[in-house]
Amino acid sequence: MPVQLTIYIREGCHLCDDMEQALRECASELDFETRRVPIDNNAELEQAYGTKVPVLVCGDEEICHYFLDLQALKQVCV
Repeated sequence: MPVQLTIYIREGCHLCDDMEQALRECASELDFETRRVPIDNNAELEQAYGTKVPVLVCGDEEICHYFLDLQALKQVCV
């Protein structure tokens, strides 16, 4: 069963685009599904993640932010 990940993003964010591309590149190697959650216009999410996007999480655990940490992602997907 694939690991369920959430990526918090802002529309038009180049770092967010970069992380999503990096996730696509390793998707064939690791078993995960990613749900995109834009934080724009959501006060609670902007408060939590506004200065850190993109943020990749698994459940309540932050895996990484700004750039994909492949080692951390691999630990979650094992």
